[in-house]
Amino acid sequence: MVFLKGKFIPKDEAKLSVLEPGFLYGWGLFETMRSYRNRIVYFKEHLNRIKNSSKLIKVKIPYTLSKIREIIKDTVYINHLKDAYVRLTIWKSESRDNILVIARQYNPYLLKKYRQGFFTCISGFRQNEYSILARIKSTNYLLYKLAYLEAKEKGFDEAIILNNRGYVAEASRNNIFLVKDGQVFTPSLSCGCLEGITRRAIFDLAKRNRIEIFEGNFTLSDLYDADEAFLTNSLMGVMPIRSIERQPVRRGKITKLFMTQYNSLLRNGI
Repeated sequence: MVFLKGKFIPKDEAKLSVLEPGFLYGWGLFETMRSYRNRIVYFKEHLNRIKNSSKLIKVKIPYTLSKIREIIKDTVYINHLKDAYVRLTIWKSESRDNILVIARQYNPYLLKKYRQGFFTCISGFRQNEYSILARIKSTNYLLYKLAYLEAKEKGFDEAIILNNRGYVAEASRNNIFLVKDGQVFTPSLSCGCLEGITRRAIFDLAKRNRIEIFEGNFTLSDLYDADEAFLTNSLMGVMPIRSIERQPVRRGKITKLFMTQYNSLLRNGI
């Protein structure tokens, strides 16, 4: 069951007009969340982000945030899901702007993969750090899809994307963090990375542990010289980077700390 145009319907009955601007031009926004035991980590922040982004691209959210929160919880409930992938999509329609909420079983990576980490490559695609699309989670998602496909075709798990100035921006589906000499670094938002919700959670966890995170412009040399590196998103949480272009990266104690504490957030909610 999905929520579309004001009601719950079977997914096979969900139909949209191909003439809608959201379909024709990718004029919309989305949020992906993981609902674990009816809890979504940083739920409020997800909803606030899509609300703020909607103003930037002139999309009107047809419900209050409290109503959308209720719809999302109901979608998970009626599909009888304990561990769910949830996607909220809002797009420009011919008349009233619409939302779609889907929830399906989430199958997390095996523990073995978290121990091993992701094998990453440097994408040939570049992020335009000056574009409005670099700051929002838009349904105009081609850059990231192509970068991810490029990585998979080469046998990697994920692609790291540089911006037009040659600085590290993000990965195709993740924010990226580096650790060097016990200090944590991540690209600043001016590099063109999305202000990820789990990125924000890492900042909060770092503050709790009295670890300072430095935002800035980082090069490929910084990436290769890192003692540790890890990726974050709202579905998988914290994933160590095992290698960058087949150059090994070890999983150190700071990465392990964030993995453990984020998993605690997932279990206990916030």
